[in-house]
Amino acid sequence: MPETSLMPPVSPASLSVRTRLREAARSTPPGLVVTVLAIAAVVLVAVFLMIDLKGNVAYVLPRRGIKVSAMLLVAVAVGVSTLLFQTVTANRILTPSIMGFDSLYILVQTALAFVAGAATLAAAPSTATFGLEILLMVGFSAFLYRWMFTGAARSLHLLLLVGVVSGTLFRGMSSLLQRLMEPSEFIILQDLFFASFNNVDPGLLGVSALLVAAVCAGVWRMRHTLDVLALGRDVAINVGVDHKRVVMRVLLMCSLLVAVSTALVGPVTFFGLLVVSLAYQVCRGFRHAWLLPIVVLLGAIALVGGQLILERVFGFATALSVIIEFAGGILFLYLLLKGSLK
Repeated sequence: MPETSLMPPVSPASLSVRTRLREAARSTPPGLVVTVLAIAAVVLVAVFLMIDLKGNVAYVLPRRGIKVSAMLLVAVAVGVSTLLFQTVTANRILTPSIMGFDSLYILVQTALAFVAGAATLAAAPSTATFGLEILLMVGFSAFLYRWMFTGAARSLHLLLLVGVVSGTLFRGMSSLLQRLMEPSEFIILQDLFFASFNNVDPGLLGVSALLVAAVCAGVWRMRHTLDVLALGRDVAINVGVDHKRVVMRVLLMCSLLVAVSTALVGPVTFFGLLVVSLAYQVCRGFRHAWLLPIVVLLGAIALVGGQLILERVFGFATALSVIIEFAGGILFLYLLLKGSLK
């Protein structure tokens, strides 16, 4: 007697709205997704630049252009670095901030303010502080990666654990120095702890763009290797990938991208998690040739659109980074509760 299933067949009408939307997104060709997102990003940028453009246009338009350029640069740096980090760690809820980059940035700012004074730090040449922050963050990551990947007993999981411990140590040292500071200096210092696109130094945009472009060019050349890395360490080794060398290279790229973004506008911890998680939902496949542009375009839409709404609807009632951290924190908890650890 043939076995029969006791469960009735599930009709398409019984599927949840979320499931049907997900299936529709999965069936959409990636090229069409990229085209639609690119059009949306261009429209948002044009609206941001041209809305209520009156008065001294020669003054207003360049300032808006600087702000938009900074947002696009951060969208590329943070989105690409988060996607790379999740690829090499094989985990959808991790971001490069777990290595302690944001905590190191805050420690550097706090130590400089504690030694030289917050007013001196605020008046210091932006080029000098920008270079120092990038040098310290990239140098720290390079030392950590080289140390943790030297020897037979080292592993990527141990590296992540050391990164978490280092971030905790940096936060503790920052908190200690902040408690020893004058309240007036701490108020000045506190403004540097949140990402801001309103006071970006135009002289740093060109240098940042060159660094990010160079790294992204290298990432694009590695896109097929990244597809293999996403299949796991054993598969990558079996097909001839030098896993240790490639992972070291990818992690250094992540460090440089995060360092540039953080030194330029400040820390944005959960922004990468937001755009990468959404990119995996709207992209049918998992090829990095499609994921990379989708992540960048989603990041540009989120930042430019969010800033536009913040300015025109809420009247600068809060900072965009606060909204990003709030939404990203909710998404992080949702992914944990959903059991999306991979």
